[in-house]
Amino acid sequence: MTVSAQDYVDLVKIGFGRTFQNTFEETPGETQVQSVEADLTFPIVLNENNALISGLSYSRNHLQLAPNTTFVSLYSTTLKLGVATTFNDRWSTTIVALPKIASDYGNITGDDFYLGGFALLKYQKKERLIYRFGAYGSQEAFGFFTTPIIGWYYLSENQKFEMDVSLPIATDINYRFGALSVGLDYYGIGRSFNLTEAPTPQLYVDLSSLEFASYLQYNAFDRQVLLRGKLGYSSNNYEVYQQGETIDLGLSAFSFGDDRTRLNPVINGGFFFKFEAIYRFHLTPND
Repeated sequence: MTVSAQDYVDLVKIGFGRTFQNTFEETPGETQVQSVEADLTFPIVLNENNALISGLSYSRNHLQLAPNTTFVSLYSTTLKLGVATTFNDRWSTTIVALPKIASDYGNITGDDFYLGGFALLKYQKKERLIYRFGAYGSQEAFGFFTTPIIGWYYLSENQKFEMDVSLPIATDINYRFGALSVGLDYYGIGRSFNLTEAPTPQLYVDLSSLEFASYLQYNAFDRQVLLRGKLGYSSNNYEVYQQGETIDLGLSAFSFGDDRTRLNPVINGGFFFKFEAIYRFHLTPND
């Protein structure tokens, strides 16, 4: 594949996180959210212009959805399958399907299966600057959700300052000081999980979360292994609804035709700590 400004692929990413405290709005009590995340990407080069993209991602969130209730675990396992195509030295595309199973995994059925995906068109403006335009969409328990994607990737000439932006989903801005890097990142997520185990059958969780964090990163083994400690704030809004109650359309941060009845108290956001380990494969030698 044609080498562009972003001359690496993150093949493996593992994360462990925990919020310090999440209170319930207008209701006594509090909870914590413990998270485990793992992501594997395995590109297969077909020829100089085309590559298959395969992989798997997994997440687990463990929390109380209401005061004085048992903790539940919400799981999501997503298969990544797509293709990346380079048309010339300026234009390229990436199209990836994202089928997943998301629930408490107590009694997995077809209702726990959701299909999503994204498509990106990339334009390489300069040697170290790429613009991205695309869209993400997914069928969820609450209905269909979609969002446009607009962003860019920039790497400074000395390869120390980096910006990786895909609004409104994710942003990562960092600066490298030798073996250490400092950075700021943002991640916005919307997904759903079916609840199948007693005493909560026939319900689902609508998760919308915005995470803002700063981090300190150690770049080991010639920047192939990245060890990252993050401290930030997450909205952590886990809303419980009866299965079958849906919205007409979710578009980015907006919901249209939403007349659902929420069944649990509002869970307030909280500060969190997260540790991440990344294995990064460089397409060109490091400077």
